Amino acid sequence: MPVLAIIGAGPGLGAAVARRFGREGYAVALISRDQDKLDSLAAELTNRGVAARGYAADVLEPESLEHALASAANELGPIDVLQYSPLPARSYLKPVLDLTPELAVEALRFSAIGLIRAVRAVLPSMRAAGRGSIVLINGGTSIQSRPDFSGTSVAFPAETAYGEMLHAALEGEGVGVHQLVIPGGIPKLELPHGIDDVADRIWHLQDTPAEFRTMLIPLEEGRE
Repeated sequence: MPVLAIIGAGPGLGAAVARRFGREGYAVALISRDQDKLDSLAAELTNRGVAARGYAADVLEPESLEHALASAANELGPIDVLQYSPLPARSYLKPVLDLTPELAVEALRFSAIGLIRAVRAVLPSMRAAGRGSIVLINGGTSIQSRPDFSGTSVAFPAETAYGEMLHAALEGEGVGVHQLVIPGGIPKLELPHGIDDVADRIWHLQDTPAEFRTMLIPLEEGRE
C-alpha cells in the first residue's frame, strides 16, 4: 500500500487530502504537534475506511520530526508522497518594522529548514524506488512579499527556492517536486466544492508530470 505523509495535518486541508488519497488506496501518516488531536483525526479517517495513524512532531524540533517520519515508514511502509504544509504561526505575520532577527530565523527554520529535514528523511527511499512526490503548500507570499506578512515573506521564498532546486535536480529520476500556491484563506476563495477541490488538485499534482509551481487561483484574485 502506498503511503502519504502530511506534515501539518489537521481537520481542514490535511483531513481533506487524507480522504482524497485514501480513496486511491493510500495509507496516511498524519504529523503535527498534538498527539490527541492526531489520534482523533486518525480515528475519523479510519471510520471512513482510510488507513491512518498520527505521529506527533514539531517542525522546529529536528529530532521529533525525523523520528515521526522514521516511525511512519517503519509502521506503514516507505513514504511515497510527502506533503509539507505546516500552518505558520500568527507571529510570522507581523509588519516588517516589527520583524526581529530572532523571529525571522524561527520562520526560516519552520518553513525552509523543516522542509529540508523532512525531504532528507524520505528522499533516499524515493530515489531507490525510482518514484515519489514532494508537495509544498504555500501562501501567496511565497512569490509576492507583503510588508504586513513579514515572516512568511522572508521564509516562504527560501522554502520555494529549495523546492525549485530539488525539482530541477531530481528531473528524470521519477521523483516529482511540486508547489501549490494558495493565495488566501481557502473558505474565502469560493471554490465550487471548497476544500475538497484543493485536495483534488493536490492529488493530480503528484499523479501527473507538472511544472514546479501551480497556482490554485491567480494571485491577483487572492487575498494573501
